[in-house]
Amino acid sequence: MSTHRFETDFRKHYPVCFELLPNLENILGEDAALSEILDRHPEWCRRHPFLFDLARIEESRHRLLTSPSSLPEKVTHPIVNPALELLPVNWQRLPEFLSDRSSVPEPGDGYVLVLMRPGEKRVDVRNAEAGDLLALKIVAEGIESRRAASEGGVAVRAIDNVLYRAEQLGLILAPPPRIRRPAEFPTGEVDDPEFFSSSTFTLQWHITQTCDLDCRHCYDRSDREAMTLEQALGVLDDLYDFCREHHVFGQVSFSGGNPMLYPHFDRLYSEAADRGFMTAVLGNPMPRNRIERMLAVQKPEFYQVSLEGLKAHNDFIRGRGHYDRVLDFLKLLGDLGVYRMVMLTLTRDNMDQVLKLADRLKGLADLFTFNRLAAVGRGAELSAVPFDRFPDFLAQYMDAAETNPCMGYKENLFNLLRWQRGLSPGGGCAGHGCGAAFNFVALLPDGEVHACRKMPSLIGNIYRERLNDIYHSSAARRFRAGSTSCSTCPVRPVCGGCPAVSYGFGRDIFNEPDPYCFRIILKGH
Repeated sequence: MSTHRFETDFRKHYPVCFELLPNLENILGEDAALSEILDRHPEWCRRHPFLFDLARIEESRHRLLTSPSSLPEKVTHPIVNPALELLPVNWQRLPEFLSDRSSVPEPGDGYVLVLMRPGEKRVDVRNAEAGDLLALKIVAEGIESRRAASEGGVAVRAIDNVLYRAEQLGLILAPPPRIRRPAEFPTGEVDDPEFFSSSTFTLQWHITQTCDLDCRHCYDRSDREAMTLEQALGVLDDLYDFCREHHVFGQVSFSGGNPMLYPHFDRLYSEAADRGFMTAVLGNPMPRNRIERMLAVQKPEFYQVSLEGLKAHNDFIRGRGHYDRVLDFLKLLGDLGVYRMVMLTLTRDNMDQVLKLADRLKGLADLFTFNRLAAVGRGAELSAVPFDRFPDFLAQYMDAAETNPCMGYKENLFNLLRWQRGLSPGGGCAGHGCGAAFNFVALLPDGEVHACRKMPSLIGNIYRERLNDIYHSSAARRFRAGSTSCSTCPVRPVCGGCPAVSYGFGRDIFNEPDPYCFRIILKGH
């Protein structure tokens, strides 16, 4: 091998070391790695005493680039990235020095991570933090998160956050989410994979029937016995196991009634946060000190309140003074930095007020959306939106939303209109069209689990069955599949209509279309 050829290879192996040792030509004849040579000749490191560690890092980086470890095609459980090397070092700031020579290494023991991420052809070099080492230990030794939390005297969320960070950095490889549409699910003209799997599963938890309002369209005012605290904590543990088994993040959306009237709300909220769940509240205006108490535990992903139109109509539906209380509460949430959502139930009597209300909420709400009335419970006493007016209403709403950033597109049939206009689809009601029994379920105070809260859709009881068994039951799969009438729809993965609305009209929700679906009109049928 010629000297010129060896120098070229050497520069590729040790580009930074080559800068620091201009006389490398004098040692190229030794048939050994530079770190081994420097170990035998420590005098060559007098000027740069960190050179030995630096050489080992560059050797590791070159090794991963030229001979990377094969990565498994399918990961069924979290594993340490095979293309990762953990190097003990006696100098700090070496990764920074590799890219910035002005960052001077300092004496100090530590570890350096050298790794190649799946699907990438570059190698990352980074200092290993305590959390990184903990994550690697937990995964390598197969330690369950709750055991690690117990032994460390910390909340489970602290352990899972460490594992999540390690996954994001590529230190560990985790399986993809198991919340995904089956292969036979209709795809239509939707090809974005994000609409076919979900990384989050939401438990919409109606923890109490107790409510400080008496709304005219309430879906359920029945007397269901509330859970004991012990039962509720068992639900959180079951949900945690479900999310771990399905490799998804968990979210608990507390609802009711008014969830904050549940006698154990503060404890339950804290326990949900300790388990690492994202939290949200679907409730009513509450005093500032109640919100601050919640924020001291964990900021919710959002706090959702309801308005049913402008002041007169809203107060007719939800009670005198409710409109003003909600507007004041939205200002309070804004002051406290809480994401504010406002939901409206769309009826014949308020559809002409929606755009005016949206304009009033500009700057007061972060997101304003609506659901069509489901004629279930007391909702059957109100008048539904006329079928023939609905497409024009959607079009007007979409046009207004172009200049109003708080207006959202929760209604699934917006995606049919977007398809008609040649626009890309959105996520619809639950991020995947109708998410009933797919990426969320509703849990009632007495343990009943429903595919959707807005209609009778019982799929199990969490007192008698594990959530995992309920989710994979034939009843749940039937609700997930939706209506057979949607199987040829071009936007099926992001739509599916609203089964609760169909149910309210006496339709067969498993075979008939949503009565408001205008695809039939578009196709001329």
